[in-house]
Amino acid sequence: MGYLRQIDIENFKSWRGKQVIGPFMRFNCIIGTNGSGKSNVMDALSFAMGERAASLRVKHLRDLIHGAHIGQPVSNSGSVAMRYRDDEDKETVFCRRISGDSSEYSIDGVHVTLAKYTEVLEKIGIVIKARNCLVFQGAVESIALKDPKERTKMFELISQSKEYAAEYEKKKEALHKAKEDTQFQFNKKKSAAAERKQVSQEKIEAQQYQALVDSLHQNRLQLSLAELYHNEKGISVLSNTLNEKQQVAAAQNNKLVNLEQTVKTHKKEHGRLNREQQHIEKEIRAQEHVLSQSRSQYIKAKVNTSHHYKKAEQVRDALKKNKKLMALKEQQLAEGRQEIAELERTWRSYEKQVQKQAVSQGRDIELDEDQLERYKELKELARKQGAVLSQQADKLRWEVSADYEKMAFDQRRKKEVEVGIRNSQTQLEDLTRRAEKLEEYTKTCNFSLEEYRQQEESLSAELQRGRQRSVEVNQELGQVLEELRNARLDSQESKFKLQRKELLEKLRRLYPECVYGRLFDLCSPIHKKYQLAVTKVFGRYMNAIVVTTEKVARDCIYFIKEERAAPETFLPIDYLDVSPLNERLREIPGVKMVVDVVQVNTATGVTQLRKVVQFVCGNALVCETIKEARSVAFDMKERSKTVSLDGTMFTKSGVISGGSYDLRTKARCWDEKVITRLKERKEQLTAELRDLMRLKRKESDLKQIIAQAYGAQTRLKYSKTELDNLRKKNILKCQAEISCMESEMANLDSQIQMQQQSVETKNEEMKKIREQIDRMEDLVFHDFCAEIGVSSIREYEQEHLKHQEELDKKRLEFESHCARLNTQVEYEQEQLEQQRTNLHKMVETIDKEERTMAERRKVINLFTLICFTDVKLLSVICQEEETLLTAVEDVQNKVLELKNQLLSMKTRLDTESESTSATMHIYDREAQLVIDYSGLRAELRNVQSEQELESCMETLKESVSSIEGVLHRTTAPNLKAMEKMREVKDKLQGVKEAFDASTRAARKCSQEFEQVKAQRCHLFSRCFEHVSVVIDQIYKRICRNSSAQAILSAENPDEPYLGGINYNCVAPGKRFMSMDNLSGGEKAIAALALVFAIHSFRPAPFFILDEVDAALDNSNIGKFDEYMFSRILTLDLRPYPLVEEDNGKQTDQESRADRRQDSPA
Repeated sequence: MGYLRQIDIENFKSWRGKQVIGPFMRFNCIIGTNGSGKSNVMDALSFAMGERAASLRVKHLRDLIHGAHIGQPVSNSGSVAMRYRDDEDKETVFCRRISGDSSEYSIDGVHVTLAKYTEVLEKIGIVIKARNCLVFQGAVESIALKDPKERTKMFELISQSKEYAAEYEKKKEALHKAKEDTQFQFNKKKSAAAERKQVSQEKIEAQQYQALVDSLHQNRLQLSLAELYHNEKGISVLSNTLNEKQQVAAAQNNKLVNLEQTVKTHKKEHGRLNREQQHIEKEIRAQEHVLSQSRSQYIKAKVNTSHHYKKAEQVRDALKKNKKLMALKEQQLAEGRQEIAELERTWRSYEKQVQKQAVSQGRDIELDEDQLERYKELKELARKQGAVLSQQADKLRWEVSADYEKMAFDQRRKKEVEVGIRNSQTQLEDLTRRAEKLEEYTKTCNFSLEEYRQQEESLSAELQRGRQRSVEVNQELGQVLEELRNARLDSQESKFKLQRKELLEKLRRLYPECVYGRLFDLCSPIHKKYQLAVTKVFGRYMNAIVVTTEKVARDCIYFIKEERAAPETFLPIDYLDVSPLNERLREIPGVKMVVDVVQVNTATGVTQLRKVVQFVCGNALVCETIKEARSVAFDMKERSKTVSLDGTMFTKSGVISGGSYDLRTKARCWDEKVITRLKERKEQLTAELRDLMRLKRKESDLKQIIAQAYGAQTRLKYSKTELDNLRKKNILKCQAEISCMESEMANLDSQIQMQQQSVETKNEEMKKIREQIDRMEDLVFHDFCAEIGVSSIREYEQEHLKHQEELDKKRLEFESHCARLNTQVEYEQEQLEQQRTNLHKMVETIDKEERTMAERRKVINLFTLICFTDVKLLSVICQEEETLLTAVEDVQNKVLELKNQLLSMKTRLDTESESTSATMHIYDREAQLVIDYSGLRAELRNVQSEQELESCMETLKESVSSIEGVLHRTTAPNLKAMEKMREVKDKLQGVKEAFDASTRAARKCSQEFEQVKAQRCHLFSRCFEHVSVVIDQIYKRICRNSSAQAILSAENPDEPYLGGINYNCVAPGKRFMSMDNLSGGEKAIAALALVFAIHSFRPAPFFILDEVDAALDNSNIGKFDEYMFSRILTLDLRPYPLVEEDNGKQTDQESRADRRQDSPA
């Protein structure tokens, strides 16, 4: 076997330029650190063998060029050449070159295709898909972790049976379809044979039945010919009757024209009254709109008047207070003037008194001019000597005077502050009370506003619902009137019908849960076209009363007898014997069962009422035309009771009953029931519409509530604004003023106390200085005092100057008091003038408010008059509307009566005209017919009397009925059995041919499938059997223990490639365990054994392993190394330290590598 000589690489991955790896020996090992490029050798070999780019850890082929992974490729191309030498040392070069995103293949420099390239590689033992010569890094661990299905796929790749998998599935699916087709054709053949047998039996029965039918036809022919022959004799009588009917019809037509003219006249009157009614309703709406506007304006004017009235009352109260205050001011002003005059008089009298006292007392000491000059000189001397002390005393006196003035000012300021505090506290209390009242008023306004809002919402919702409902009622009323017009309005209920209706109501009151009602009230046809047919089938049960039990029915009959009422028919549900429905009749095309075209109208007791309908209708069928009804009744295998849409009924016995005027009259009860409901609904809608019109008048109340709510909201807004101002501004400001004044008062108290102490100190100093001045004056005036005979000069000065000082002091007090009184009088005069101005303004305001109130009263009176007029006019219009409504109802009743009469006459005339026209049409058709009476027997033709004719007819009818009885007892055979027999034979022949063809196709598909199966099974089994035999030997050799076992078993022994392949090992010294329970090293050894076993089945010229010993310890590595055979190229990152089996010492086995080459980074 050949081997890999060397690898030539150019610009591939981590190799730049041209590089040569090799030459390789029989056994080689490449060692290097992580990232040194060992795995790139595997990539280079895989690339050279034709692997795709995804398997080489890149996305595109161009990424394999050196430097492309960093965006700087060194070249536009790259290549890998693999040099292989066979046993004869002939070298073959397999080269693959990268060109853009594609690659080129060449062998020994000759360009070849990928298929040729792969074929040559497979010839030397290299299978690219199986990867039988490469074991990548981590592949051993993945093989150990494979499940049975994955192992099967791996064996299919190795054995190349995978190539037959698609064809196998295709052939298998074709075989399955062929078998299904064969089974289907066999079943068809079997059913065709059974059908042929059944048709042959039906043929015999049909021949026997046809003989009876021919006999029946002959008897019916004789009967029909006899009836026709004797009916021709009565045609003359019927012609006379026809002439009389035509005369009566002409008279009815004249009467009908007169009635139609009367109806037109009443319709015109009805239209005129309707227009008047609409005009009056329009006026009512206009007046209601005016009234609502007037009410809103009236409410607004009333609110404004109330506001102005309150404002005027407030101004009047303020005017009264101001008048009282002005009178008080005038009184105070007069008192002030009187006090000034009295003070002047007192001052004049005081001056006179002082002069009199001075004259009466005289002077004790009198100084002459020399003494007076001397006194002045000495006084000047004393003044000069005591000038300093005098200045100090004056200064202190001025300071004391200033302190007294400051103390008096502070005391006055203290009183003012006390008064201000009391006023501010009073104002604060007033503001607090005002805020509380405003808060309470705000709550009241909020409550009122909420009530107004609720009333507004409720009224708005009610009016909205009323408007919506009004639109709906008008629409529904229009639909009801349209339906009534389309129905042409039935006639009024007769007295007999009313009595029967009252009787039913009495029975319902007596037995509310047991009496359901009349049958035609409880159910109805699903469509109007079925009315005549359902009426015909119901027959005498049309007006029957449905009850629950027989006992209730008997009680009701007893009650009717006591009431002496007309007899009634009852249908007790528990007493009815209901036959089951024949479901096969529903399968007849174009025919419906009468039970299916009748619907129950009540929601309670539906099941029981369906039972009653089933009892009344039975198995009767309804058809579109008379021809279809006759065909279904008599031409089917079994006779059936049928009815056509015009009311013609065909019974099983052959009796035929057609529709008539009476049937149409009975069928009108369905329309009467609908029209009665429409009338009731019309009355309900009319009453509801009147209620909605009354509800519409509440719009004025809604507007009034909206106006009141707006006023309350406005007042609430102003109240909240004022309350916020009080709380955030006025009250806080007042509290701040009080605190400021209290702090100011405390400061004033401390200042007054300090000033008092200062005045006392200064008075003591003044007293001392005065004593010093007095001692000095005593020394200066000692001789002068002895001369004039006084002890001291102060005695003289006090005696003579005291009166002058007192007089000056009194004069000063008088002048200051007069000035104060004059100032107060002037201030009071100014206040009085201002008060008079305010009074004048208040009077003008009152006059203005009174004029405004007078104007508002006029407006209110005008609005009241308008409202009263509108209400009166509205009441008059309402009375006119009621009168018009009564007139409209009367006209409508008259129109209804006339329409009912017109409808009844038209119906009668239509019926008579229809019957007459139908009769004339029949006569015309009969006149064209030529009846051959040659087949009629002579005894039937020569009958003269009615009795003989009836006897012959009865004999014929008995004969017909007997044959019909036999036919009824006999199951109707298939009369088309002969034709069907031929069809069945042809069908059977075609089925046989199809069965034979499907059998041949299935046989062919089976042969093709077995061929593919054999080929696939042969390839897979050959590989599996070889590997399962060899793997145990390889595993024992690797483990170096004969007790070790490796077992491969197929889950599906017949076709192993369809199931999984189980791989189990028994490690040395251990019991049997599954692959999942082995250790990592044991799994790796087992996986390597499987790899080597697979390689032995299809050996390649070389075998390359990439770090397959990653999970092995040193002991297992030693076992693995001993097993390695030639033509293996191993890649690893370290030398192999082996453990000897005898002593366990590690030895360096680097010498085992004949050649080691590190690949460039």
